[in-house]
Amino acid sequence: MKEIIQMLVDIVNNLHDFIQIFVNHTLNLGWTDKDLHFWIMGIIGIIIFLVVLVLSKIIAKMRFGITILSFLYTFTCMIVLVFAIEIQQALTNRGNMEFQDAIIGLLGFIAFFLIFAAISGAFLTGKKMWNQLNKKKR
Repeated sequence: MKEIIQMLVDIVNNLHDFIQIFVNHTLNLGWTDKDLHFWIMGIIGIIIFLVVLVLSKIIAKMRFGITILSFLYTFTCMIVLVFAIEIQQALTNRGNMEFQDAIIGLLGFIAFFLIFAAISGAFLTGKKMWNQLNKKKR
């Protein structure tokens, strides 16, 4: 088990280093560690959310309530993930274990979720208005 955990830690560390080098050196964005946490955790979080949302809808066949359930489940997973990464950084001395990094990562997910919610809300509002307009024409 220890070997598997160490292998996973090495994979995460190498991925972290690759992303940092790619973003800061290749793309020359000059992002800080906090910037990387915001974007990477936001993207990972919204991907997990979308997968959970789709699976939950298929399984439950419910309406709006499943979205809240999906968000809560994803947010819980994100909490575990950001703290696991921070603990991993402390154990391996690769990066700094900071509570603020975890919070910034969670804020990244919330920002991406709010964008998703706004787009979904606009789409559903437009769809509802379109349907009402078509009913009036009949």
